[in-house]
Amino acid sequence: MENKTKIVLLQAKELIYTGIFVILGIVLIIVLVSMFASGKNKSDSAKAIYEPGTYTSSIALGESSFQVCVTVSENKIENVTFDQLDETVTTMYPLLNTALDRVNEQIKETGSIDSIAFETDYQYTGTVVKQAIEAALKKAKK
Repeated sequence: MENKTKIVLLQAKELIYTGIFVILGIVLIIVLVSMFASGKNKSDSAKAIYEPGTYTSSIALGESSFQVCVTVSENKIENVTFDQLDETVTTMYPLLNTALDRVNEQIKETGSIDSIAFETDYQYTGTVVKQAIEAALKKAKK
């Protein structure tokens, strides 16, 4: 029995090209899998966050209290208003309406209360309003 040795010659160029194409193929497969996998996450985020309606939370300032009404749709906050706000409260805390206006502006811009920031002039008042909104949104969550 004769053993014939076969010699295969490969050029370095061919090995490099083959390696590059294999790497590109793997990257392409990973990108395609991640694109289709992230599509499932998008449909989950499209689900409703809130039960549509108007939800309230109360704020007690001194001896007076009033309601913060938060109107929500399925996926966003629509509007925030005060209810049963007494004239004495607005006299004692004149920045309440300013804070509420600023909250509504920022909600319309961002759609969330997480990124609401207040100026130093009414930071305390704004924080109290924001906490009341968060309490009302807890009731609205599904």
